[in-house]
Amino acid sequence: MTRSELVARLAARFPQLVVKDTDCAVKTVLESMIDALANGDRIEIRGFGSFSLNYRPPRVSRNPKSGDRVDVPEKYVPHFKAGKELRARVDAGGA
Repeated sequence: MTRSELVARLAARFPQLVVKDTDCAVKTVLESMIDALANGDRIEIRGFGSFSLNYRPPRVSRNPKSGDRVDVPEKYVPHFKAGKELRARVDAGGA
């Protein structure tokens, strides 16, 4: 599901909301989540899951085309762990 599909589905479910307001609300929630992760915070949404950051230490890699050595710097990458309710519903759906 894309962000525009989410906005359309929310606007259809709540007819009292204008599509423009729904888009603004979705954008605000996502930006708040991005800001929290950028600040190193953890995000937990009960029944859905949690977002956190995983540390990746610096390492030496190889360019597959030329074989040259490439230094990859340290970085933090987002990590999502599904909640119990989400796992159960996905498992029951048989996707």
